[in-house]
Amino acid sequence: MSEAWKTALTVLQEVDPPFIPQGAHASTIVIEYPPGDPGTPPHRHSGPAFGYVIEGEMRFELQGQPVRIIKAGEVFWEPGGDPIHFQDGNARDDMRLKFTVTMFCAPGTPMLTFVEQDELDRLGWSR
Repeated sequence: MSEAWKTALTVLQEVDPPFIPQGAHASTIVIEYPPGDPGTPPHRHSGPAFGYVIEGEMRFELQGQPVRIIKAGEVFWEPGGDPIHFQDGNARDDMRLKFTVTMFCAPGTPMLTFVEQDELDRLGWSR
């Protein structure tokens, strides 16, 4: 019998349980961006999202936090709800970015909702 399971587990992140909408469904997706791609336009999620960068480096900007670069092997999360996810683009122009995200979506709500330009203008944010 193998004993590998005793040392196989590595905890990558732990967070206090965020709000998960009642009746939410979970989905895990893989996203791949070519070199230098700016990623998804500013958006919100209806529930929390947990991610892992598989390859490359992501430029990650969540409202209320400084922009940071998340490299392959590192993790990220966002609480969902009101905070705007401004950036998830490829921080490198010489390699692709590949990451996975598991998110909990409120029933009958899309996985993401784009933020209107007038709200971005009020916040003084531009890409």
